[in-house]
Amino acid sequence: MSSLTHEKTIIGEPEVVEDVAANPAWLALKAAATSIRPLQVQDGSIPKSSDQSKARKLVASLVQDIAKLAPLFPYDEEYLTALVADFERWAKEGFGVPDFYDSLVAFHPEKNRVNGLRHLVVFPMYTQNGSTDRLVEAVLIEVIWPEFVAELEAGDYSNKLFVPIRFLDFTAGYDTNSAVLFPETVAVRETPKFTWGAIFADREAARFRRVVKAASEITGLVLPDDAAELLEDQKLTEETFVMWDLIHDRTHMRGDLPFDPFMIKQRMPYFLYSLEELRCDLTAFRESVKLVRADDTDPVTRKHAQLVQYTVIFDRIFRFALTGSRVRNYDGLGGQLLFAWMHQHHVLHWTDTTLSIDWDEVPDVVNALGDEIGDLYWRSIDRPKVAHWLAAYDLVSATLTPHPASKWATRDLPLDGLPKDLTNEVLDDEFPLSMFYEALSRKMTAVIESTSGITGSD
Repeated sequence: MSSLTHEKTIIGEPEVVEDVAANPAWLALKAAATSIRPLQVQDGSIPKSSDQSKARKLVASLVQDIAKLAPLFPYDEEYLTALVADFERWAKEGFGVPDFYDSLVAFHPEKNRVNGLRHLVVFPMYTQNGSTDRLVEAVLIEVIWPEFVAELEAGDYSNKLFVPIRFLDFTAGYDTNSAVLFPETVAVRETPKFTWGAIFADREAARFRRVVKAASEITGLVLPDDAAELLEDQKLTEETFVMWDLIHDRTHMRGDLPFDPFMIKQRMPYFLYSLEELRCDLTAFRESVKLVRADDTDPVTRKHAQLVQYTVIFDRIFRFALTGSRVRNYDGLGGQLLFAWMHQHHVLHWTDTTLSIDWDEVPDVVNALGDEIGDLYWRSIDRPKVAHWLAAYDLVSATLTPHPASKWATRDLPLDGLPKDLTNEVLDDEFPLSMFYEALSRKMTAVIESTSGITGSD
């Protein structure tokens, strides 16, 4: 492998001219990874002795191809060296539950956020919103780091863990709705300290463009000129999503949070997750409004800040609300809540079967919803957990109509029992779709489903 160090290789823009996705070594690696996946069971192991001989040959091919590709990624030398060792140990020890701890902790894409920089990522892992099995995945990615985002991150919006990326090529686990690459999905012997999280802005942008184009045509919504530009320009939309994600991601651990941050895995009513994700989106919205209104914001940042406002609203009300099942769909609920809030505050109108939005009044109305959620959080540290849950339910149900059979709506709840007893009483679809969304879903479901596996090149 190359002996080049990180400091020697990351200077300005990376000079990568080769189409790595067409490299024979990558194609062979992808084929080997694809072939080993059917041999694995859900935990990533290969228990059948009859499969292990074939698996050893495939691992040998993977190791060989990683070595061939390594010179193209000299800044990832430590990671790729550890990756080879992890694969070889997995085979030597009989293909038990894979442990790629050493290679995972050696991979640091957050240290080299350079626009256009590429990485080869190979791990046994599951993919969120994709496969729940820890199978070998191989992904070629490229960093998206425009100058205006670098300046925002270096200023008031610091987020050292955030890595925005785009797809170059991938194995089957990413031919899905998954738009994230998170280290916590990798099979490891112990949980390390996570130092990065990557989001595929190209997939977010591509599905946004397809869904919003269809939704605006179906509803008769006339888009502002700058919003319409998003539907024609993939690069512009990618950069807009990078700005949105930068602020959203850092918000999860900032602010007046309940004692247990919602991102810690714990069982609770799903509408609490709805409010957390919506809080982070509305923080990105609020900060974008602030940047648009500030006198000293540079023109490039100001333009993207305005576009972030459109993307938050349209992605939430058109895609989030209608994506996935109605079983504890917390992202869907957040989209429903934003739509109903805007409608009930008279900035969104459905009249004569046509949708219209009063854009001049939208920022303050949407910020007011953010204020409501912020106040809920601020009050949470003075409340018992159950009281906080009830207050959160009241916030949502003040705008959205609960299911007629809801025990939460009538407070027919075991309030003298354990918190889990209350969680059990939340209906799978506690806040059903409105008649508007029921009608829209019949026309939009196929469009939304068509975005599975989409990338910026589609």
